[in-house]
This record gives sequence, C-alpha cells and structure tokens, in this order.
Amino acid sequence: MSDVAESAAVSASDRLRGARWVVTGAAGQIGVHLRAALHDLGVVLVSTDVVEVPPVGSGAGADADATADADATADAAAAAEQREVVDVADLEALTALFAGCDGVLHLGGISDEADFHDLATVNVVGTYHVLEAARRAGVGRVVFASSNRLTGSYDTETTVDVDMPPRPDGFYGVSKVAGEALCRLYSDKFGLSTIAIRIGSYGDAPEDTRQLHTWLSRADAVRAFVAAMTTDVHVAVFYAVSANRDGWWDLAAGEALGFSPQDDASAVAGAASLPEPDGTAPAAPSGPAGPAGPAGPQGGPYASPEWSLDRMTR
Repeated sequence: MSDVAESAAVSASDRLRGARWVVTGAAGQIGVHLRAALHDLGVVLVSTDVVEVPPVGSGAGADADATADADATADAAAAAEQREVVDVADLEALTALFAGCDGVLHLGGISDEADFHDLATVNVVGTYHVLEAARRAGVGRVVFASSNRLTGSYDTETTVDVDMPPRPDGFYGVSKVAGEALCRLYSDKFGLSTIAIRIGSYGDAPEDTRQLHTWLSRADAVRAFVAAMTTDVHVAVFYAVSANRDGWWDLAAGEALGFSPQDDASAVAGAASLPEPDGTAPAAPSGPAGPAGPAGPQGGPYASPEWSLDRMTR
C-alpha cells in the first residue's frame, strides 16, 4: 500500500470508529463480508434483512477449524451488533430502526433479473422506504448499492462514465435506474446525502471472460463502501470495480471520492482458461488475461431477451 493510500485508510478508520450504520441486506453475500470488515474498523452495526442475520464475522470465510479464541472473538463482535429482521416494505419499522444512526448502507433487495412487478415492489418502493425512513429519522447519509447492469446495454468497445445516460440490460437494471433517481431526488429536494455505488461482479475471483472486465474483489468492495461512507462529497455515483487491466468503466468518479482499487482480474485469473459468460465453452488463453471477448453488450447474457422473458410471471 502506498503512503497516500495508507494515510487515507487511517483517516477513514478514524472517521468510522464509533459511528452507527445500518446495513440492509445484511445476510447477503456482500453484506456478510462487509459487516465483518466494518466491525474491524470500529463501526457500530445495526444489521437487518428479511431473514435472520448471522452474527458479524460468522460467514466471512472463517476456517472450519476455528479455535475457541476465535469463537470468543466472534461472540464479542456479535454482542456489539444489533441484528433485526425488518422488511423494506415496512416504512414505520425502518424509521424506528434508523433512529440515532449516522448512515445507512442499503444493500437489500432482489439482486438479479426478476418479474418487473416484484422488482418494482422490492427494489423501487423498498428503496423509497429506505430513503424516506432516513429522512424521517434524521440520518445523514444513504449509500445505495446500485449495479453495473444499469449500463449493461452499452457495447464492449465503449468506455462508460457515470455522466452517460443509463442503458439497462434488463428490468433489474431499470430498478437500479429508479433507485439512483430516488437518491438524487432525496439529495436535491430534502438535503439527504446519497452515494450510489454501481457494483461490479463481486467475488473471490473472476468466473468467466466477462468478469475479466467487471470483477470486484472482496477487498476492493470494502474500499468502495468505506470511501462512500467517509467522503465529504454530498451526492455522487461511481463504479465499484477492481483495477482490471481491461475494464469497461471510467474510474474517475470513484477516485474523486477516495476509492482506489488495488486488485486486477487479469492477475488473479493468470493464464487459465475461463468459460464464456453463458458457460457454453471455455475460451482459449490469449495473453495473461485471456481474450477480450467479442463485441456486444457489456451485460453479456444478461442483455439477451431470454434473460428477461424467462423470468416474467405475468
């Protein structure tokens, strides 16, 4: 880590220590790992989901042979975390939960393509409830988990920045367009600070050729959320993606907030063959990162008509 990055990390830690933040979608893949990292930074967590939330740290890749000391540490961490089952459909319950909190990390919702009616109910109305509850409770900031799928219909030869018009690759992406618009409305009309993070392909390593461009490592995800939580900028949108050699998205907006990704999909993937996004055939290696892939929508199979039509229920 450079001296500048290390200094920024220390400053962020100082700003977060003792702050009280709500995490919606706390039982999800990102929520579980992010909570563990934030707990280590001294954040007081209020974690909520529509299912029972596991104690902080319990699902973050702990060794199966964890010692009694590690268990005791996890127990102590859990004792410092408030865990609640609350649905984003319940505005009054959210308002009560947010009371006395400094900020909200809104990760809750349907996380992939689904019937539009369900996406509208959970992702759009649910996000409205989170923002309105934050306004009523006097919360300072909402960090909204948006998605790269909001621009998935741009072609792979285009470098996309946050000032370009949305081109969602499906109804899920449409729900994120609406979520970002609600965030902007609450900043402009009500003075609520909102930071929208367009999350890439989150995971331990890239799983297909598309993710050579879109991968977001666990460590870089934490860096992105910490930057969003601690920036002095009042309202912003940025892409949370690792520093991939062949990235599709302009990283300047995130850099302006202090997000400095450190990982690279090509370095993690090495010379190994990766399957195509549809899983039909592995690609032959071409250099350290494999092939760039054919031209087409950045969303890959997510942008196909079938991806949406197969999930429509009415």
